[in-house]
Amino acid sequence: MSLEAIQKVADAEREGQRRIAEARTEARQLVADAKRNGEALLKEVRAGAAEENRKLMREAEERAAVKAKEIDGNARAEGDALREAAKANLNEAADYIVRKVVGR
Repeated sequence: MSLEAIQKVADAEREGQRRIAEARTEARQLVADAKRNGEALLKEVRAGAAEENRKLMREAEERAAVKAKEIDGNARAEGDALREAAKANLNEAADYIVRKVVGR
């Protein structure tokens, strides 16, 4: 083999090694970029999920407050109705008690 041919082979080997090193560096950079982008996306998704959770909690609390007010109103109305019914029967109950006590 001639000296020129050996030189070409050596140059080709060096070029191949250089390309392999560049490819490895580029691959490492791509992995690092993908990891960084993935972490940023994950952080963004988590922030969005946290905001959505806060929104859903506010909505649930608002619905609960409305329902509690409705239940309170119904309970007050039912209590008022029971008091009125009790008042209506108060005279009858007093007469009954008097009859039982006097009748003995």
